[in-house]
Amino acid sequence: MEKDALNIIATRHSTRKFKPDMVAESLLDQVIEAGRRAPSGKSKNQNHFLVIRDQAILAKLVELVQSEFAKMEITPENEANIGGAIKLSKKGNYVFKYNAPVLIVVANQENYGNNMADVSCALENMLLAANALDLGACWINQLRWLNDNPVLQAYLQELGLKEGERVYGSVSLGYPDTPDGLPNRNITSIKGNEVTYIG
Repeated sequence: MEKDALNIIATRHSTRKFKPDMVAESLLDQVIEAGRRAPSGKSKNQNHFLVIRDQAILAKLVELVQSEFAKMEITPENEANIGGAIKLSKKGNYVFKYNAPVLIVVANQENYGNNMADVSCALENMLLAANALDLGACWINQLRWLNDNPVLQAYLQELGLKEGERVYGSVSLGYPDTPDGLPNRNITSIKGNEVTYIG
């Protein structure tokens, strides 16, 4: 089991090209459960998972995200983070979720000090579970980047986002559109991420 877990971690890669087929419910449930079992500060367990499978709703989200980013201008302050999203949105071809058939949006209370940490743990658990289940997945930041956007906030509240909640990350999920139907599992060398041992 230890080797399996370490292998799942070492072979996880982001998938950005998905088949349109809907994820089997049994697999989706396992991915969500992995997210729900993630560590949570003081065991608050207050992540809110919005699991979006409705293609019309996903299309509307894509449209709104593109429209709101297209209204922005690239500045020296935002270029490194959202510059690419703004540029592609202005071209009119920005699909922030990479056409995955499922988007799992994870929110938490805005006034909770561990909101980003709790959501990040849940997202990583789901990414690893997806790899273990032969699914493709990708961490998505765009809805978090638009947390203060009233248009996106209003639409997400229509979908079930509660008062005081904000989105801190999302996962695109589906079957990888690859020749063998499996996610990329090459083990690559790691550059950066310096380690300093003390003692």
